[in-house]
Amino acid sequence: MIEAALQSTAGILCLALVFDAVIGDPPALWNRLPHPVVLFGNLIGWGETRWNRSEAGDAARRRGGVMLAVLLLAAAALIGWLLHRLVSFVSYGWLLEAAIASVFLAQKSLYDHVAAVARAFETDGLPGARRAVSMIVGRDPEQLDEGGVSRAAIETAAENFSDGVVAPAFWYLIGGLPGLLAYKALNTADSMIGHKNERYLMFGWASARLDDLANLIPARLSALLIWTAAFVTPGADARSSVRATLRDARLHRSPNAGWPEAAMAGALGLRLAGPRVYGGKTVDDSWMGAGGADAGMGDIRRALVLFRLACGALILVAGLLALAA
Repeated sequence: MIEAALQSTAGILCLALVFDAVIGDPPALWNRLPHPVVLFGNLIGWGETRWNRSEAGDAARRRGGVMLAVLLLAAAALIGWLLHRLVSFVSYGWLLEAAIASVFLAQKSLYDHVAAVARAFETDGLPGARRAVSMIVGRDPEQLDEGGVSRAAIETAAENFSDGVVAPAFWYLIGGLPGLLAYKALNTADSMIGHKNERYLMFGWASARLDDLANLIPARLSALLIWTAAFVTPGADARSSVRATLRDARLHRSPNAGWPEAAMAGALGLRLAGPRVYGGKTVDDSWMGAGGADAGMGDIRRALVLFRLACGALILVAGLLALAA
């Protein structure tokens, strides 16, 4: 019974989540091989060179972006299907599929990057923390004080819990490896060309809208998992997490990011998001949460505890789904 459960889609996902939580992305492997996300990025760059020429009109650039999105999704889904078929001919291929799926999850790598900001505070003070946080956010680090750096790190943990952990898991459950790879390709495209500036407003339109749609359910599931984790996290407040999410998430400029960010803010008694500076320009955004005190280094550690327990809740859900299959 246990082996049959592990070979189900949910069982393979549960194993993949465990592999990722324990092993993550081994540098020794990816220093020798290109990460699949890098390959997606190369394809996106190729498409932009061909279809996002500055001399083209807005309509042509939008059509080019649509063509790229369709090509990217089709190629990623096809690769996922081929990988699934290949491992099906191997003994214990479900274990190999779990290992492949774990490559596209980001629990350990996200934890390590956010924890590096807290460690930098301890060893190098604010300048070191600014350098560390600049590796994971696009805002100008020199404009950030301790509260700004801490909020940026915590917001990264919350938002990327949704699109780096929950969403890939969700789409694996829905579509197996084809669904998982298609989602990761789309999410990579959104991060590269989904910006609302002159260069990408038209060309990245399709990728940005499809990414919003693909994350619609996972973002809300992420909030639910954070609520659940807050019940067992020392010092966290699950009721405040629920209240902040239901009150503030819809006010965020993103249709999805506000859900995990508001849930995290409420659980920890903080205010997250708000006005931020990107490339010298201030982006006005609503505050998530109603906490009175600004975030500090210790709050990053508290957020990481909450993040780990939310990941644990996701693993538990996948395991229960496998047993019920």
